[in-house]
Amino acid sequence: MTDQPKTIVFDVNETLSDMSSLADAFDAEGLPPLTARVWFGGILRDGFALTVTGDNRAFSDVAKDSLQRLCADMLGSGNHTAAVDNILGTLTSLPVHDDVVPGVAALAELAELVTLSNGAASVAEGLLARAGIRSHFAELLSVADAAAWKPGTSAYGYAAMERGRQPAEMLLVAVHPWDIHGAHRAGLRTAWINRTGGAYPTYFDAPDLEAGSLPELVEKLPAG
Repeated sequence: MTDQPKTIVFDVNETLSDMSSLADAFDAEGLPPLTARVWFGGILRDGFALTVTGDNRAFSDVAKDSLQRLCADMLGSGNHTAAVDNILGTLTSLPVHDDVVPGVAALAELAELVTLSNGAASVAEGLLARAGIRSHFAELLSVADAAAWKPGTSAYGYAAMERGRQPAEMLLVAVHPWDIHGAHRAGLRTAWINRTGGAYPTYFDAPDLEAGSLPELVEKLPAG
């Protein structure tokens, strides 16, 4: 990457939000803590399946329906409304990762910032407001207003159109390799935030940049 992007596009779930408290929420309802990750992965799987078939259902609809069925399967028959509400409440009131506040503040000095989430823009609004960094973002975008979920190409095209940019002028920042792959195929530049030190999948297009945190990403971007 030889020049700075004009717009930095952030994924929200897991990239900005710290989802570790979901395991505690599952445990509090009598569900194995590791089930939280399985449930969230299932939301993405089903959302991607809907994208392939040309459908675009709200993230919250997929999340709630799948959680209701999961509770019924694991907790038995009965009314699980309270458990579902408590877990979904945790999902929509998560904190940001420790590196997000300083990283976003520094990145805002370099480029316009926006979000692009498979979830609702209102969830991103709450997350950033609680962290005190909402003012750094020019716009909070959701695929609810696009033709499909990420990593569908049209989702990234929607973000470029909304901001009046060419895809190559934008940098997607995400922890999910599938998001990096989709953005690359749509013509965006990409930065993979690898907080865990894991290996990047060999079957996805590689990111343009890799960093262990958002402040580290700032150091890897070209000087203005």
